[in-house]
Formats: sequence, structure tokens, C-alpha cells
Amino acid sequence: MSQAVYLDYNATALVRPEAVAAVTRALEAGGNPSSVHAAGRAARATVEQARSAVADLIAAPASTVVFTSGGTEANALAIESAVAAGARRLIVSAIEHASVLESAKASGAAVEILPVDESGVADLGWLAERLGRWDAADGKPFVALMLANNETGVIQPVQAASEIVRAADGWLHVDAIQAAGKIVIDSRGIGADTLSVSAHKLGGPQGVGALTFGPRATLSRRLHGGGQERGRRAGTENVPGIAGFGAAARAANPWELAPQEGWRDAVAARLKAAGCTIMGEHAPRLPNTLCFATPGFASELQVMGLDLMGVMVSAGSACSSGKVKPSPVLTAMGQGDLAASALRVSGGWNTSETDWNRFAEAWFEAHARHVARRAPAAVGVE
Repeated sequence: MSQAVYLDYNATALVRPEAVAAVTRALEAGGNPSSVHAAGRAARATVEQARSAVADLIAAPASTVVFTSGGTEANALAIESAVAAGARRLIVSAIEHASVLESAKASGAAVEILPVDESGVADLGWLAERLGRWDAADGKPFVALMLANNETGVIQPVQAASEIVRAADGWLHVDAIQAAGKIVIDSRGIGADTLSVSAHKLGGPQGVGALTFGPRATLSRRLHGGGQERGRRAGTENVPGIAGFGAAARAANPWELAPQEGWRDAVAARLKAAGCTIMGEHAPRLPNTLCFATPGFASELQVMGLDLMGVMVSAGSACSSGKVKPSPVLTAMGQGDLAASALRVSGGWNTSETDWNRFAEAWFEAHARHVARRAPAAVGVE
């Protein structure tokens, strides 16, 4: 294939031109947003304009948006704040990103896992039953349920979960990092007490994220020093990164990804006919995400074979795909036996139908070679 095809947007989206321009302008302008001179005031204006853009993306008041070093820190800030507020037992869904699960484990609080069904959708019946017998000695209930899964694209019933959590006077944290810019998000409408987003998943630069919080959540500063971010996170703001985040947030339009659902489903139908298992196919999913498994065809072989043909995809979460252990997400869905042969294909703002079709052509070519290598040698007859 003469032109490379990038279909790993769920790991990192290609940077939008608007974000590149915004980062460049901020770098050239300089200035510390805490300084009171002209350059400092200009830098402050850049930060606040970006804050408003990110707030608009998730339908949150700009005053509640706290910039962080990325989605991982935003998730950690929510969890550590809940523990500081008295939560001694945390409920974390089985399909959460490692930044949520590992932060919960490191918090010192007890951790329970909210199970999912075979489609990867959270079991709200389990959640209601568990919160119905909550021990007050464990403090206010804390539940972490992501909006859309990074591996399968399955969208979670967050609003329904929030009703259950609120009835128990609990705190719901929503990791919306994979969903932002791909579906419409109303952070207050879905009942999130805290909600995290990240720039590089929607076409902004890496190394910058944000957390928004509602009136029922109390944030506790985890980085100490100056009074930046209204005293909620010390340290000089990453002005170029924040500027790029704001530009990407303004440019992101969930409707631009809508056509990819049809392109994805057409490819999925071909794969299914060839014996592949489509993960989460019966649940609502992000329009850009396809996760499937091919028994007997190792994920790493698929990734390498496609890469040699100029097609870039991944074997799951970019934060864990290099590990030998099977995907916790697919294992939680009862598909642990297929996890070692799973592949994730994810498009984005710059993806075309041709890209999806090129992926399919390359995959079938790689699969055919794999099958030929595994076939027993023909025995000659004299």
C-alpha cells in the first residue's frame, strides 16, 4: 500500500491543524499566566479561553474545569479527593482504564469490582443491590464508571447509574476520556460528580487533561505549591498544551464521526463472515471503534503484519497492549480465551471510508498468509 493508514485514534488521535496552530502561537507568545504584566495577562487569557472551550465540550461550568497533566492525573485527582473526603470503600467497574483501577488500589481504600455482562455493559442490578446494603462505616459510596470503553467502544448507562448512586448519596466519577469529541457529552445531565477528559484523544497535544466537578464533590489539592487552577492544582500551567486542548475541543464535532459507524459495520460484517468475534456488537458503541478477535491468530502477529503493509492498529489499550497478560476488559466480558487474538481498530477526525476499506483488504491478506503458514504440507503421490 502506497499510503499509510492510521487507525489507532483511541490510543492517540492525529493532532488537528487548529491545535498545532494554537500550540505554536502560545509557544511564540511566552508569558506566565500568573504574572500581571502584559505577557502574563495574554497567557492567562489563552488559558481561560481554552477552559471555556473544554467546558463547552462537556457542558460544564468553566469555573469547575481544572487542567491537569493528562487523563491519568485527572482520574487520580477524583479518586484521591473522594478518599480524602472520607470514602473508605470504592466501587470500580470491571472495564475501567488502568489509571482508574490502579489509582483506586493505591488509594488505601478497599476496592470492589462492578461486573459487566457479555457485551461489556455494567450490571446496574448488581450496583443497586450493593449500594442498598452499604455500610455507613465505609463512608460515602464512590463509584467509577467510564462513559465509553477504550478497547471495545461500548457506551455505558452512566445516567441510569447516577440515579442509583445519588439515591445512596454517593459520588459518581465518569472517565469520559475516550468519549469526548466522539459523542455528545452533558456532564451535568448524566449526573457525573466528577468527569475526566484528555486532549490527545480528540486531536489535541499529549500531556494535558482536565477534570470537572459538580456541587456534590469536594476536590482536595494533591499537588502543593502555588495557587494555580484556583488553588486546586499547584504548578505553572502548561499554556501551549492547554491552548492546543482548547483548539481541539472547539474543533471536535461528534457528528463528524457519525459516518464511520456504517464503514465500521461493513468491515465487521466481512470479519464476522470469516469467523471473527465482534466484541460488544449488541451494545451501543462509539461509531469509530471496532474490537474483534480471530481464534488462533495472535494479536501481535496481526499488528505486525498490518504494520508491514502500512496499516496501524493496536492490540487493545495503548497503556497495556505491550503486556503479556490478557485484556481485563475482554476477560470481564467472558472473552478471556480470545483476548490474545483481539485487535482494536479506531478511526478519528481525519479517517475516510477508504482507510477502513484498506484496513480490511490488508487484514484479509495477512489472515490468508497466516492460514497458509499453518496449513499442513501437501503430501506428494507418485
